[in-house]
Amino acid sequence: MAPLRIGTLGAARITAMALLRPAREVPEIEVTAIAARDPERARRFATRHGIPRTHASYQELIDDPEIDAIYNPLPNGLHCEWTVRALEAGKHVLCEKPIASNADEARQMAAAAARSNRILTEAFHWRYHPLANRMREVIESGTLGEVQHIEAALCFPMLAPGNIRYRYDLAGGATMDAGCYTVNIVRFLAAAEPEVVSARALLASPRVDRAMRAELRFADGRRGAITCSLLSSRLLAMSARVAGTRGELRVFNPLAPHIYHRLTLRGEDGTRRERVPGDATYTHQLRAFARAVESGQPMSSDGEDGVRNMVVIDAVYERSGLGRRGI
Repeated sequence: MAPLRIGTLGAARITAMALLRPAREVPEIEVTAIAARDPERARRFATRHGIPRTHASYQELIDDPEIDAIYNPLPNGLHCEWTVRALEAGKHVLCEKPIASNADEARQMAAAAARSNRILTEAFHWRYHPLANRMREVIESGTLGEVQHIEAALCFPMLAPGNIRYRYDLAGGATMDAGCYTVNIVRFLAAAEPEVVSARALLASPRVDRAMRAELRFADGRRGAITCSLLSSRLLAMSARVAGTRGELRVFNPLAPHIYHRLTLRGEDGTRRERVPGDATYTHQLRAFARAVESGQPMSSDGEDGVRNMVVIDAVYERSGLGRRGI
């Protein structure tokens, strides 16, 4: 097939890692254009990364007839507006996570994708690495017995108070940035949607969390938990854990396993450790995006899954007393 021509909105730092580098490994993808609020910044970014064309505005890029798809790495609070515009213009969209400011916005985006018959994907790249499937295989094999508890943690230091991750007007907060991953991991491993029982936040400012801990419950009685932080006493954590009646699964670094990861399975037969080979998670994701556009079949982290992820995130914020983002 002809390469899928992608334009990127903005010159965000994540663009190089999430789109440009993996595109070199995926011949089905061609990054052809960029637009940024500052045209000069767009020009410099395009020159540095070999992007053929620049546009003077986001809308001009979306209207470009020589672009098939849009990569949206804009701040969280801008995801809905520009994703909906792109979908309505007939473009497929790969949108950075979290997909929106709240579940209502995510529903608008999913509805726009359905109306336009275009692919909308939330960029949970970790789900496309073989490690994700291996984790589910372990759970579904019965090796752990009856699953009782599923939890995930992502904590890292973000020491720049002026960073957009701390801005409420752009839908910032630890649960939006790091917590969206932990919610996604727990939902994926449970293959079900949780109820948020309780949540406790540490604050960076009156309405913005720098850390969050939430307790979850599933309809079948399983329990769960998420822990996330941009600034707390727990400086670094990247893990998932599933505990059952006959064993326990622990995974270190399920989010970027191509760098390093460790899967540990403890059961009645002892302890076993595994490594699951694969390319960079972003490369797997970009290949899957190209296949989805070609086939018309949605990816596992599509717009509807994005709605369900945001429902849980909204509930975490409500339970913590902070209230949903974007309200």
